Amino acid sequence: MSEHFFDQAVALQPDGDNAFSGAAHPAWANMVGPFGGITAASALNGVLSHPHLLGAPIALTVNYAAALGPGGYRLAAVPVRTNRSTQHWTMAMTQPGADGAEATVLTATAVTAARRATWSQSDAPMPAAPRPGEAERLQSFGVEWLERYDMRSVRGALPRTWDGSGEDSLTQLWVRDEPGRPLDFLSVASLADVFYPRVWLRRATRVPAGTVSITTYFHADAAMLARSGTGYVFGQARAQAFSNGFFDQAVQLWNEAGELLATSHQIVYYKE
Repeated sequence: MSEHFFDQAVALQPDGDNAFSGAAHPAWANMVGPFGGITAASALNGVLSHPHLLGAPIALTVNYAAALGPGGYRLAAVPVRTNRSTQHWTMAMTQPGADGAEATVLTATAVTAARRATWSQSDAPMPAAPRPGEAERLQSFGVEWLERYDMRSVRGALPRTWDGSGEDSLTQLWVRDEPGRPLDFLSVASLADVFYPRVWLRRATRVPAGTVSITTYFHADAAMLARSGTGYVFGQARAQAFSNGFFDQAVQLWNEAGELLATSHQIVYYKE
C-alpha cells in the first residue's frame, strides 16, 4: 500500500545539525500555497523527528510569514532549553527567494513534555451532535486539500448565498483523514486549522483572509490518540472579535468518545 498523502506531505530528511529538508506537496494545495494545517504539522514533525526529543508536544505556535511556495524547503528545529519535564523549541522554515537567497516563510515555537499520571478533568464537554453518518458530507469546491478530509457539517457550513446576512461565527463538524489514518499529534496539529475563515460566516461575505498565527494546545496523550484510532474528530470553531482587519478563532477538537484532544487559538487577517 502506498504511503498516505498526509505522511508524504510531512516527510522530512535530516539536513545537518538541527535541520531537515522537505517539500510542499501538491495534494495539499490551497488558494495560495499549501493548506496551513499541513505546514504546521510539517514544522512540528521537525521536533518529533529530532534525536534529542523529550516527551510529546503540549503546545505549538506557528507564525506564517509568507506562503510556502512549490518545491523544497529547509526546516530548522532547535531545542533551546531542556528541563526535567519540559523541552522548549524554536523552528524556522525557509525557501529560496526570487533573488536566490533563503527567505523565511514560517517561524514557530513548541513545548514538549514528559507527561505523568495525575488528577485529570475536562471542563469542556463535547456539544450534542448527530453522529457522523447522519451529517451531510461537505464538498471540496475544487480546492485540492479539502479532498484530503472527510468533513461532515453539523452547523455553520459555508453560506449558500453571499448576501451579508450572517448572524454568528459558529461552525461544528465531524472530520477525519481521507483515506482513514490513525490519529497522531501531527494530524491533530493539522486538524486544528481545517475551518474556513470565520469572517465569511459572520458576514456571509467572501473576502480575502488568511491565518497569521495559530497556537494549538494538546490535551491528548499517546494513549488517548490510540483510543481515537481512525475515527472522526468533532470540531468546533468560533470567532470572538473582528476588528480593523483581524479576527481571532477559537477551536476545540474531541474524539468520538467525547474526549477533548486539543484546543487552539489563531489570529487571522481579512480585507474589505
